[in-house]
Amino acid sequence: MTNSNETEIVNRVANSSLITFDLEEYYPLGERVVYDIKDNLFQEMILREKDFRLFVKEHDWSQYQDKQVALTCSIDAIVPTWAYMLLATKLEPYAQRVIFGSLETLEAALFQEALSKIDPTEFQNAKVVVKGCGNLPVPTFAYVEITRLLRPHASTIMYGEPCSTVPLYKRPKNLS
Repeated sequence: MTNSNETEIVNRVANSSLITFDLEEYYPLGERVVYDIKDNLFQEMILREKDFRLFVKEHDWSQYQDKQVALTCSIDAIVPTWAYMLLATKLEPYAQRVIFGSLETLEAALFQEALSKIDPTEFQNAKVVVKGCGNLPVPTFAYVEITRLLRPHASTIMYGEPCSTVPLYKRPKNLS
């Protein structure tokens, strides 16, 4: 027997037309490592070609198997471009990805690649919530990039969780 004063509890979030976009689903796997060329410089100032080529020839590059590698120089030294190119030729057979730059640059490159595989037209006229909280370190770059990709297609873009969102974009009615 139901009391006429009781109302049925309705989960409006579950019944809504919101699509949750979770960037963690696009998080590229693989250990991230930095290869700092400063360790190959003489007195951390100059690159001696003969010594560098000998190191490159004898170094065990297999230790980078399946890793995401960022090539960088953490000190203010003039390093010829060919040195990074030579390192890339040795890393490429082993590493999943090799880039020039910091770990942040590496993360951006990995997410750029992963998000480029998305067909944003699948979100045509959709109300999208880009999930904000998670367990993996998703860089701000990825949030900006997915917003850039979705904005021409989605009718609404929000950030957060379906039960608590921050509105970011709503297409004007005359453009629907």
